[in-house]
Amino acid sequence: FDFFKRLIINKQNDYTHYVVIPHFTEGSENAFEVINTIPKDKLILLDKLVAGVDGQFGAVYENFEKDIYGALEKALPQLSKYHTIKINVPANTYHPDEILKGFRAFCQQYAFSYKVVHNIANEPIKEGEAYINLMEDDLVILIEKILATKMKLGKHVGVISYNETPLKKLILNGITTISTDFTMMGQKAAQLILDQSTEHIEIPFKVTIRASL
Repeated sequence: FDFFKRLIINKQNDYTHYVVIPHFTEGSENAFEVINTIPKDKLILLDKLVAGVDGQFGAVYENFEKDIYGALEKALPQLSKYHTIKINVPANTYHPDEILKGFRAFCQQYAFSYKVVHNIANEPIKEGEAYINLMEDDLVILIEKILATKMKLGKHVGVISYNETPLKKLILNGITTISTDFTMMGQKAAQLILDQSTEHIEIPFKVTIRASL
């Protein structure tokens, strides 16, 4: 965060636009103060809105809390075969707090037991549980752990992975994914710059149900 702060202060007049992805592992509570020093007609926030950033500026963003809640609702017919949902959020990595807010709200609304896991390698795999995985490396660990049991993926244990990739269509007859449209996000951000626009655009979130759930 300190590097970001120095960069913004020292480069205020060097560019026509500043596209900021405001994900910080530390110092995020003060991010709005630094971002507010950028002239608003030059500012584009990408992926996330930041509370406290004022004025007229462009933004292309995900609504993390609403997105995960809505995605899990769409997967409810498949999730109903499980009694517990666990979300894997590795320690020392950044993920918006809104993801966990939406996850907890869904589980409470639909009476699922739930748990936030910080180290999937140490988590026992149990029948009747579904796992939401945020990081690609942890997806490999999770699948290896499931394959080491006699449980069947999509029947005894479920897996949902964040962010669609071509490979997830093929792994174990398909991994269920929840994902924003990153291509659209980039295109919309570029269009805001070309149009000198201060529009705020929320990017849609997609659920792809496959055999893993």
